[in-house]
This record gives sequence, C-alpha cells and structure tokens, in this order.
Amino acid sequence: MKVSIILPTFNERENIRVLIPSIGEVMRKAGLEYEIVVVDDNSPDGTAEEAVKLSNIYPVRVVRRPGKMGLSSAVYEGVKHSTGDVIVVMDADLQHPPEYIPVLVKRIQEGCDITVASRYVKGGRVEGFPVIRQLVSKASIFLAHMLVRGSRRVRDAVSGFFAARKSILQYWRLVEPRGYKVLVEILAEVEDARVCEEPFTFKGRASGSSKLSSRVILSYVRMLYKLNARLFLLYLTVVLLALLLLLLAL
Repeated sequence: MKVSIILPTFNERENIRVLIPSIGEVMRKAGLEYEIVVVDDNSPDGTAEEAVKLSNIYPVRVVRRPGKMGLSSAVYEGVKHSTGDVIVVMDADLQHPPEYIPVLVKRIQEGCDITVASRYVKGGRVEGFPVIRQLVSKASIFLAHMLVRGSRRVRDAVSGFFAARKSILQYWRLVEPRGYKVLVEILAEVEDARVCEEPFTFKGRASGSSKLSSRVILSYVRMLYKLNARLFLLYLTVVLLALLLLLLAL
C-alpha cells in the first residue's frame, strides 16, 4: 500500500525544511512506501524551490500554481497528482505531527475509508493555540454539524489532518475552490464511507504566520451555503427574526 502525503503550501520554506525530513524518517521507520506531493501557490519565500531541493533526497514531487488559489483546490490538485492508494492531507506548518501518519494509515488498513486526526475525542488536545482561535474552531464545527449531515459522524469536522482511500475521494466534487476546510466538503459527498477518528495533539505554529483571515471565514460560510443552501437560509432567517424581535423589545 502506497501513501501519498499532500502538503498545500504558501510561504512555508522554513517549515518544510523540518517537516519533509521528519516525514521521511517516520515513514522509513514504519516501513511504508510513500510520496510527498507539495502543492505550492507561488510562494514568494521560495517554498517550491526548497521542495525541489529536498526532492533530491526524498520522494517529493512539486505542483506549482500561479498564485493563491485556496487550500481546498490545492488538496484537490494534489489528489489528482497522487499515485498512492491512501491519501494523507496535512498542514505544512508543523502543527500536524508526522508521527501520527502511520496511525491514520493503519486505521485505513483495518477497514476505515477516512480517518480523521481529532483534537476533540478522548485523548486529543490542543497546545499553544490562542483561545480565540479555539473558539473559532468550535464554532466552525457547530455550524458544520448543523448544516452538513455527513459531518456529524466526527467530533472534529474541520480537522486539516486526515487520511482517506483514494478510491473514496473520486466521489468528491470541489464545492468551494478557495475554501479552507476541505474535510467538510468530503464528508458531505461520501456519506456512505466508514469514517473513524484518532486522537492527536494539535500544536501551535512553529514559524510563519497564520492563514486565518476574514476572507477565510467568509469562504467557509460560502461553502456551507453551497452545501446546504435551503437549511442555511432557514437558519439565517430565524437568527435575523430573533434579532429583530430583540431590538423591538428594547
């Protein structure tokens, strides 16, 4: 069984210098055949060039894109360029520890179609992450559970660290190319898949800056609307009516 590890990148040169060798060491010890697919959105810091250098030592292929085109489309592009039987998606900022990759893959070998590295199941936790970011994360999960039935199968529906059979991902249709929570899209499309969760420790970013912005939040809301417009509008109407009644009561 070959594993393809997809790393979407934008200005992650310093991080991939650490991450790719770490992945290589973990996969060597686990005895797993693998490739690393770096999908880079024209990083001005030379991330793609660094990945090419590392390809002389590790099985890395680099997919260069002309600009910032969004995380979801980067993962989608990475899947198309992958040759593995199992796809692992993870961030390149060292917040997702490579030592969990064999654990996720093992669950696939045991019969799961998708295995999610979860912060919110027993044994999972978050370290060095601002409280406001944790609140945003939990609010995002709450909205996903309300609007996307397939996401209710997991506690951490917005995890960016997961493994899936490539055969399962053929059913995924890209909904929001510039989205940043690709797992929600996938869970919406593959409702018959067997989905499992594994606890992991999510750590603060080692270097570089966070990609969270108002644009990211809006893209997430837009994705939820596209996945379930009817229910989205219903909930929005209820909220607006409640606010109106509150204002009238003041």
